[in-house]
Amino acid sequence: MSLEKLELPGGPMSGLVANAVEYMVDAGQRSVLFLDIMRQRGDQYRDHVAQTAPHVLSYAAELIIDGRKLAEPVNYALVRIIPPKGVEIDMKRRPFVVVDPRAGHGPGIGGFKADSEIGVAMKAGHPCYFVGFLPEPMPGQTIERIARAEAIFIEKVIERHPEADGKPCVIGNCQAGWAVMILASLRPELFGPLVIAGAPLAYWAGVHGKYPMRYSGGLLGGSWLTALAGDLGGGKFDGAWLVQNFENQNPSNTLWTKQYNVYSKVDTEADRYLEFEKWWGGHVNLNAEEIQFIVDELFIGNNLAAGRIKMSDGTAVDLRNIRSPIVLFCSKGDNVTPPQQALDWILDLYANVDDIRAYGQTIVYTVHESIGHLGIFVSGGVAKKEHAEFSSNIDLIDVLPPGLYEATFEARGAETTNADLAVGQWVMRCEARTLDDIRAMGGNSPEDERRFETAKRVSEMNLEAYRKYLQPWVKSMVTPQVAEMMRNWHPLRLQYEAFSSQNPFMTAVENAADKARETRKPITSDNPFLAWQEKMSKQIVSSLDQWRDSQEALSEAMFLAIYGSPALQAAVGVDPKSAPSGPREMDPRHRELLQARIDELKSKVATGGLREAGIRALLYAGSVRGMVDERGLEALRRLRQDESSARMTLAEFKMLVREQFFMLLIDREAALAAIPKLLPDSMDERRRVFAMIEEILSASAEISGEVASRLKQIAGLFGLESNVRPIGSRAS
Repeated sequence: MSLEKLELPGGPMSGLVANAVEYMVDAGQRSVLFLDIMRQRGDQYRDHVAQTAPHVLSYAAELIIDGRKLAEPVNYALVRIIPPKGVEIDMKRRPFVVVDPRAGHGPGIGGFKADSEIGVAMKAGHPCYFVGFLPEPMPGQTIERIARAEAIFIEKVIERHPEADGKPCVIGNCQAGWAVMILASLRPELFGPLVIAGAPLAYWAGVHGKYPMRYSGGLLGGSWLTALAGDLGGGKFDGAWLVQNFENQNPSNTLWTKQYNVYSKVDTEADRYLEFEKWWGGHVNLNAEEIQFIVDELFIGNNLAAGRIKMSDGTAVDLRNIRSPIVLFCSKGDNVTPPQQALDWILDLYANVDDIRAYGQTIVYTVHESIGHLGIFVSGGVAKKEHAEFSSNIDLIDVLPPGLYEATFEARGAETTNADLAVGQWVMRCEARTLDDIRAMGGNSPEDERRFETAKRVSEMNLEAYRKYLQPWVKSMVTPQVAEMMRNWHPLRLQYEAFSSQNPFMTAVENAADKARETRKPITSDNPFLAWQEKMSKQIVSSLDQWRDSQEALSEAMFLAIYGSPALQAAVGVDPKSAPSGPREMDPRHRELLQARIDELKSKVATGGLREAGIRALLYAGSVRGMVDERGLEALRRLRQDESSARMTLAEFKMLVREQFFMLLIDREAALAAIPKLLPDSMDERRRVFAMIEEILSASAEISGEVASRLKQIAGLFGLESNVRPIGSRAS
């Protein structure tokens, strides 16, 4: 019988009562189906953790190196991603290596979907490799040992691609980002461009009123709790605690929104939810030594950018040793790794852009306006835009002159100039920036720096006290059985186990869900009780957000007050009136090498031929724009692939561009004056190269203003004053 025809003693059922009955039936069905999805989640969790090598990669893979079989065994492995049907790979293109973060979850997030970092790299024709890990660390495994293993992995990739036009592009996500940066500083010869996504590199950085996670170490009294957790785990640290930290940053999503979204869309949301939960619940362990290094040296110590981290052989980690372009991807919506933590290491290392150039470094950053931390790796929209553009233009990024750039993206449309020179649906532009652009995002004051330094020293004192007085007692009481029990009883693990089919009550839920699906009739969208439900949900979210904001404000106020105390600062040896030391001084040996390189380049100003003259002229005319557009860089390929002379490798071409750039930087007048000496006598050859320069400059924008003036000056140097075509025209 339909609700419309149902009659009560007082007459036909009113519309409100009909709506109420419809809502209660729907709510009951949704509740049962929701609980059944939780049962599926629990069963999926049990199946996932029971696997020897669980992961969430959506691609087939071939094992290349098992890190457990190395001389210094680690639980990491290198695999080759097998391209899916219909994807063509060019073996002469540089390979991509995606290193997944070991931050409590299992591996696979970089290849979680077809639209992913791995997916867009393969679509661009690049061979792809993946560095993942097993749930259990090897005995004695350390961060340094993992770095040495990853160096072996990258060496193997290079060996497998002898004809590749460039060293591997390595992507480091989140916690893998700082690990890749450390390795690249120690073994710079192994790397092509680095893409560092959502990775915290300057751990103290931030602004007041936001990103309270950076205060956690100080408010907990330092890293002694990390040591305690490792001891309670029998020498292993449960990654579920790291996941718990992430969840605590957004209680409204953790406690309500994530589950409500499934409940309210129970007919369509199950697959997406279960797919994500497979990764989110795949907790892994770390050795106690590993997590202690991470917390002491990075989270609380902030020693990476300061150059205070040393390897066992005494080698200091200096990020200025990296020679590959560094692409940094961060977001204003990321409350785990905000832009300041992703970028402020640049301010710690360099006084200005000239310092960056003096080290021969190219740094490109992009800041998303809203995407959250996980969205940087998981979002299909981000993969189709930022990651797709980086993958398609990675060779072009590799030849950018040294300096600091911001990558911006403009939608390609019918009105886009020379749209055929752009790859994909976006046009990427690298715009020159200064350190002031990074400072403008906000950061720490000298007072803040003293507070974090004080928290660091308090942490060191508390850790020393714990190790001396409590650690022996804790270790003596924790047996392997106790450690395993504590891991199994972690709240995050229990929430999966409790709703799995191991719970006898869930059998009834499964049967009820089957019946609900047979009779399922979703509620109509205009039902007023559905609107009431949505309103209640928003109120719950608002209340939880207000609670979070109040807790964060309290946490910040406590941290600033406690560690801003002049008495505490003086007690731990921090001068309450001290100022930050500023960027580190250039190593005298590097200064000597730099001066020798300058002298060498000065002596080579008049050396070369048509190629050198063409690149020098192009850089001179184009640099006034302060940006490099992917369309101009695509057109630049034609100069590199000039069939009239010997074919250059990408490395040779990159060296040529950098040498000509530095010659202009060192002595522009002398570099320009030498151009006529480099040109051949043939006027046809001069016209041909000049036409290519003009075409490259006009690829992304009309030639006008100072660019036009410089192009006319170049025409004079080429002896073509009377042959210059109208400014703004393109070469045929």
